[in-house]
Amino acid sequence: MAIPLTRLGDRAFNHSPNSDAEAEYDRLRELAREEAAKRNSCFDRAHQAYERGDGATAKELSNEGKRHAAKMAEYNKRASEFIFRENNAPGRVPDDTIDLHGQFVEEAEDILERRIRYAQQHGQTHLHVIVGKGNHSVNHVQKLKPRVEQVCRELGLQYATEENTGRIYVNLQGGPAVMPPPPTHGGGYGYPSGSDRPDHAGQPHHHGRPPQHHNHEPEEQPDELERLVGKFFRKLGDCCVVM
Repeated sequence: MAIPLTRLGDRAFNHSPNSDAEAEYDRLRELAREEAAKRNSCFDRAHQAYERGDGATAKELSNEGKRHAAKMAEYNKRASEFIFRENNAPGRVPDDTIDLHGQFVEEAEDILERRIRYAQQHGQTHLHVIVGKGNHSVNHVQKLKPRVEQVCRELGLQYATEENTGRIYVNLQGGPAVMPPPPTHGGGYGYPSGSDRPDHAGQPHHHGRPPQHHNHEPEEQPDELERLVGKFFRKLGDCCVVM
């Protein structure tokens, strides 16, 4: 059974992209949808062939459907990687922030888990997760945010909804989700004045070490970002399909 592929968040890009970037993202997602339709057609016809006793045709159509499923997964992987690079390029978001705009739920979950592990291994104390407010989602429902919160609970991490409700603050040390003072420098996703008091959406799920607020986080250089992105998407090829 295939998991429905639905994009969540405000929009795919966190900035005003050029027409080429937007077209490439849309192209990859459309190719994935086309392959999904071909896959479904093959599986339907395979079932029909099996029902009428034509096992050879059923097997052939089933194998063809699997090939289309593999192509669909590859196109979605490329789209996911493309939009991640666009939205998380150096200078677009702070080093302690990850933007999940444009990702499918299953993609976002896998990316977030890997990002959290990477941040913890490199001594980062917290992470800001941009999920969007759902303004452009069906019925304006934030479906990505609950999944991010679920990931945090499963990992034993406390979280809080920030003043900007499209962002979640995660304490990576297991302690209470209390944000450090806002940075003094400007930035597209810096904290607005007075936003250092988050709305604690997450109840304590893990009694870890007391939070340690450091003034300086280790910065990820561009080459480290490239290495991190490679790790993220090495196993994303089949994340959206359950056979």
